[in-house]
Amino acid sequence: MSDDTEVAIRRTSNRPAAVVVRQRSQAELVLRRFLRHKAAVISLVLFVGVILLAFVGGALWRYDYADITSAPSVPPSFEHPFGTDNLGHDTFAQVLRGTQRSIEIALLIAFLAGLVGTLWGAFSGYYRGITDSVMMRFVDLVLTLPLLAVAAVLTRATSGSWWFVALVIAALQWAYVARVVRGVVLSLREKEYIEASRALGATDRWIIFRHVIPNALGPIIVNVTILVAAAILVETALSFLGLGVQPPDTSLGLLVSEAGTAVSTRPWLFYFPGVFIVVIALTINFIGDGLRDAFDPTQRKVRA
Repeated sequence: MSDDTEVAIRRTSNRPAAVVVRQRSQAELVLRRFLRHKAAVISLVLFVGVILLAFVGGALWRYDYADITSAPSVPPSFEHPFGTDNLGHDTFAQVLRGTQRSIEIALLIAFLAGLVGTLWGAFSGYYRGITDSVMMRFVDLVLTLPLLAVAAVLTRATSGSWWFVALVIAALQWAYVARVVRGVVLSLREKEYIEASRALGATDRWIIFRHVIPNALGPIIVNVTILVAAAILVETALSFLGLGVQPPDTSLGLLVSEAGTAVSTRPWLFYFPGVFIVVIALTINFIGDGLRDAFDPTQRKVRA
């Protein structure tokens, strides 16, 4: 039996059993396929756990990330699970704060880049012709820019505000989403229901927002999810270079950067935030793989 149908047997006291066939909705199909992807499900649980640990655990932990304790350079212990730095900051509290900030930056980047890229790609692919050529040449220009170099130049003159760092990275990454969405829209605009909407007098804007974008949500969600992992790594790289989030605030990349000279003497300062970066990036990538297989199961067969 196929995934898109469900059979139920109904029995009554006076009548023989009846077989009822119910067509599953698109949301149910996507959820069933995603739940079959064990790595994606486990990654989703881990990622939610990291978020809860960072935001809820950070609020409940006995130390704040800015507190200076009376125990500098202490290795991991019951009192300080991740040890302390040379000033006495509790590393566990700082890692939780850095995780909060890095996740906030990544989610803001994914939202802004996904929104701009979706609208740009949808209008470009739908109108085609000169409009498509002009819009996509601008996308090509953005894609040719070296991400880290341009982001470093733009953030260098600022105070390292986390939201400005997110804006800069989003301004350089929306083009990836736009190119994917444009390719999907080019095929969607030729569908029968689009032609029917035009014949009924629907405006282009109505068709784009009512029919085109909703039917392109699968690839959009997958690419935005993967963009979260990419944003985490870009923010980490900028902070590692000293061009991202600046003290007194912190992020995972900044913690790794500050601990770079203490790897041999106080390795816990380097490895704990590094592990969080790896866990976040890997879990989001696996979630993206699960969503890709859920929205388009033929991709999994091709890779197999």
